[in-house]
Amino acid sequence: MGKVKQEPTEHEETEQADVSVKTETLSYDDKVNNCSVIAKPMAPRKLSKKIYKLIKKSSSHKNHIKNGLKIVQKQLRLGEKGLVFFAGDISPIDIMCHLPAVCEEKDVPYCYTPSRLDIGSAMGTMRGCIMVLVKEHEDYKDLFDEVKSEIKFLANPL
Repeated sequence: MGKVKQEPTEHEETEQADVSVKTETLSYDDKVNNCSVIAKPMAPRKLSKKIYKLIKKSSSHKNHIKNGLKIVQKQLRLGEKGLVFFAGDISPIDIMCHLPAVCEEKDVPYCYTPSRLDIGSAMGTMRGCIMVLVKEHEDYKDLFDEVKSEIKFLANPL
């Protein structure tokens, strides 16, 4: 027999409204306000866009991008070079607060971006990603060098 279509109940309507609020895109400033206090140096809006563009280009080269806490940590300890991008909205921050010190010890430039979901979407996944290590490649060498110089300027302003 055919199903009779029922009107949504009041409870179902509020659930649908809550979902739409969660999926609504936040501005850059709102994302920065959601970040941890220790997320420094934070990439400004323009640099964040360049970083996401770099991540997107490098994700087409499988061996030139590593993502996730354990994998990036292992690569850093093995002496891998590149750029490291951390998400600033990680909670609890304790799981990764030691890695900026590891990056400084290994002389690997790093910075924070406001959103882990943006890092994940730049990689082409639906899930968020708390950190990525991007290695240099000929296809995006100019963008890589530009982002690297801006990150070094963030860490050591004149």
